Amino acid sequence: MNRIRLILWRIFRRPAVTGPERIYIRRIPTGVLLDVEHYLTHVLTAIADDEELLALLLEFADERGTKRQHDGHAPEQLLLERLAQAVGYELPVYGEQVTALADRLRALAPVPAVVIPAQREAGAA
Repeated sequence: MNRIRLILWRIFRRPAVTGPERIYIRRIPTGVLLDVEHYLTHVLTAIADDEELLALLLEFADERGTKRQHDGHAPEQLLLERLAQAVGYELPVYGEQVTALADRLRALAPVPAVVIPAQREAGAA
């Protein structure tokens, strides 16, 4: 049943932000999920189209795959930082879409739990 619900959601979804990268929002019991599929597609396409970025990604994967003792240098983190800097790690939202995203998130936010005070003991003021 969850799978059918997810398929229907993906068919009938409306973006909360339409540009420059579309962002979709889906409610879950404990909050919301941000669907940034279009941004991820943009990043993966940028890496695949640029030989230097692809080589950097492969070098990062190779470093992660080698077994060695921990050293404070962590060369794979430096590679990851260079890769993130090259493709970008921020998702811009402009103008009216900031308000639309905030309104949509506020509407889907879980209702805060109501705290019921404990019953008073006999004779307590």
